[in-house]
Amino acid sequence: MAGSQRVYKQRIKSTQSLGKMFRAQELIAASRIGKARARTSAASPYARAITQAVSAVATHSTTTHPLTNMQGDSKRAAVLVIASDRGMAGAYSASIIRETEKVIARLTAEGKEVVLYASGRRAIGYFQFRGRELAGHWAEGSDSPSSSTAKEISSTLLDAFLLPDDEGGVGELHVVYTQFVNMVTQRPRVVRMLPLEIVEGVAAPEESDVLPLYDFEPSPEAVLDALLPRYVRSRIFACLLEAAASELAARQRAMHTAVDNADDLVRNYTRLANQARQADITQEISEIVSGADALAS
Repeated sequence: MAGSQRVYKQRIKSTQSLGKMFRAQELIAASRIGKARARTSAASPYARAITQAVSAVATHSTTTHPLTNMQGDSKRAAVLVIASDRGMAGAYSASIIRETEKVIARLTAEGKEVVLYASGRRAIGYFQFRGRELAGHWAEGSDSPSSSTAKEISSTLLDAFLLPDDEGGVGELHVVYTQFVNMVTQRPRVVRMLPLEIVEGVAAPEESDVLPLYDFEPSPEAVLDALLPRYVRSRIFACLLEAAASELAARQRAMHTAVDNADDLVRNYTRLANQARQADITQEISEIVSGADALAS
């Protein structure tokens, strides 16, 4: 029984060490989630403003632009998946990868060749382990993305979209990321980024409002050339920021659950160790009494 006590004490010690690590990860995520949410909120006004500007050009001009139209009969579709660099976030990365697999299956069923791009080590490792080629990948800083990373990703994807079909260009781009709803709910979301879809339209005017008149200088084409790359970059940056906030919220929740489970395990092992100790004491008392009886007789 003494051996059982040692085993339980070792398990208690190791579980307590894990609990301290989980608690530290929870506190780190809790300290960063506020900043991540603030960055997401701070980026919203610019995203809304540039969305309104692009909406105005697309609505009040008759010009066409490569970013607003399908690239001929291209059968290639690019998919950008945004996951995390680190684990300890519950099912965060797994849910994103499952959603990505659904998108890939749907596009494949439509007869399109899928070109994969990945952000985050978890997604990169998943696809590379399964032997799937990645046209581009980015790691580091998934819980604190930078504007330079968003610029690099958007430039790569825009170049692929504007490339002719016979040179390996893609006809559309889909982004799979996690939308931050609140601290409890984060849901995977799929957005078709290109050809351009204005998903955040300008609010409809009141009946008494007069519709504004727009004049584009030097031309609508030049305005679109300047606005659309910035629009795509801001949308991708917004996706990265929401994914970062979602990752931190998922990690905080997962680590809180892990700390609770560790505490339950420690209590369970302590009870078992006490039972083993009581059994040892009972056995020793029985042996002493039996020895005394043998000597007396």
